[in-house]
Amino acid sequence: MAVNPKDKSKMVVVEGSYATAHAAKVSRPQVISAYPITPQTHIVEDLSKMMADSEIPNCEYINVESEFSAISALIGASATGARTYSATTSQGLLLMHEALFNAAGMRLPIVMTVVNRAVGAPINIWNDQQDSLSQRDCGWIQIYTEDTQEAADTVLQAFKIAEDKNVLLPIMVCMDGFVLSHVYEPVILMDQAEADKFLPPFKPDNYLDPKNPKSFGTLADPSFYTEFRYSQEEAMKRALPIIEQAAKDFQKVTGRYHGGLIDEYNMDDAEIVLVSFGSILGTMKDVVDAYRARGEKVGILKIRAFRPFPTEVINKALSKAKAIAVIEKDISLGRNEGILFTEIKAGMYNTPTRIPMIGYMVGHGGRDVKPSHVEEIIEETKKVAKTGKITIESRFNDVKEDLL
Repeated sequence: MAVNPKDKSKMVVVEGSYATAHAAKVSRPQVISAYPITPQTHIVEDLSKMMADSEIPNCEYINVESEFSAISALIGASATGARTYSATTSQGLLLMHEALFNAAGMRLPIVMTVVNRAVGAPINIWNDQQDSLSQRDCGWIQIYTEDTQEAADTVLQAFKIAEDKNVLLPIMVCMDGFVLSHVYEPVILMDQAEADKFLPPFKPDNYLDPKNPKSFGTLADPSFYTEFRYSQEEAMKRALPIIEQAAKDFQKVTGRYHGGLIDEYNMDDAEIVLVSFGSILGTMKDVVDAYRARGEKVGILKIRAFRPFPTEVINKALSKAKAIAVIEKDISLGRNEGILFTEIKAGMYNTPTRIPMIGYMVGHGGRDVKPSHVEEIIEETKKVAKTGKITIESRFNDVKEDLL
């Protein structure tokens, strides 16, 4: 993200978790639930201090006994019409699994930062994206962020998207653990007036009120259940342009734009295209810049919205590529390929162009993805592009054979 020179004076060096907590604060939440789990803990710690310092008015901060309780508390609060926020990661997100479906099925616009971390076993506290991607079918919108500024800014955008009357779905704002959550770097923190200009107060139409009794999440027999699922899917479709618009509206207020559904980097004439999401994009951009300096046509397609999956805009962005490499920090076990790779491949199935595509599964459990690894991937993809052979395959990258 390019920063306007006049805005550099507004930058402060803070931890990524603090920037995210600050963004949650200026969103004016009315209920925050908190349970500590590495590497998410600093977000709710910072919010706790903000509450103690009376920086978040008209808000209830709930210390709970587990992540399942954390999301359950927000379900109850959101059902009463409150703006709600929490943060979690890894095993904590998995413990929420049952209740995640409830939040989505009840159409509650909860916003939750997911600080991406590997899941066990074996136990691992470092970063990959297996945790949130494993929850992709729960009915939550998922937005993946590249840096700490985007992670913070997307919290405000998420509330605006989730609370839109044409959407009303919960949202996960995903940021890489430690790599973003614990790094200190210059960011611009929104002041309250600027946040209020972008994000209006939450005014729900449907909420629990003793004076006007309603039921949420009750039994639906086979005569009605399908219609609920259909309604959720239609809301996901309607969210696509609303995610785009929220990013544009945010840019009008702040001057900062991180992409809507996707973002393109050196894509105008790119023949070799790397596709990914999350903090790995920073390393990829450095490598692509070096290739561009040598006159090689390499570009990057950043996926920002994973749910709903923006198939049409992705297909359009990739349509002129000669070969594609999808790079991601996860695996669909038993499928032997990455989850994003599966989605990209399925989305392009009905397009008239068949483009060679290789999926690379990297960075599991926080293993470094070095510039040299990205270079290797580009060189392999270039070879595929030259042959013209339609290759669609996926592979682990940087496996240590001596440990197997």
